[in-house]
Amino acid sequence: MNVRKIVTFVEEIHSEGGNAVRPAARTAVVLAVIENPWAGEGFVDDLAPLIDKVAPELGALLAPRVVEALGAPVEAYGKAAIVGLDGEIEHGSALIHTLKFGDHFRTAANATTLLPAVEKRAPAGTVFDIPLKHVTDATTRSHHQTVEARVADAPRADEIVVGLAAAAQGRPQARLAPLSSEQ
Repeated sequence: MNVRKIVTFVEEIHSEGGNAVRPAARTAVVLAVIENPWAGEGFVDDLAPLIDKVAPELGALLAPRVVEALGAPVEAYGKAAIVGLDGEIEHGSALIHTLKFGDHFRTAANATTLLPAVEKRAPAGTVFDIPLKHVTDATTRSHHQTVEARVADAPRADEIVVGLAAAAQGRPQARLAPLSSEQ
């Protein structure tokens, strides 16, 4: 795996809707800009060999970094892959939609639910939203949220941006009734 750079964002929201948020709502995103391992190969029918090689290494790199950046227990989490214009969306999906990648984050976050994801092909500097869900109960509405990320110079045409996002809580000032109230 060839990593060009790692970018970390941490956000704290102290006020929402004109009201103080105490404690501050904290989110973290860690993005790795990597060389697309299938770049220049043309159409590759069997992605498995490079999935087996790259995905575990990438998960092991990102999971502890996002947990450390958050600096609190993870309550909501998500993942993303943005493929440069010379790649296929399937290249990003191949890296993030495998337990070899996601289980690193599940373990680090003491999580049991599937990681929500976004993947697409886009030019460098594209803004993307990473969806987050509760780590043990995907029906917990307060934790359905998104965090925005962008790397100004990535992905280049032959790169993939792979990221993990975490939140220490649900949305600031969340007040929707539980999903069970509608059933």
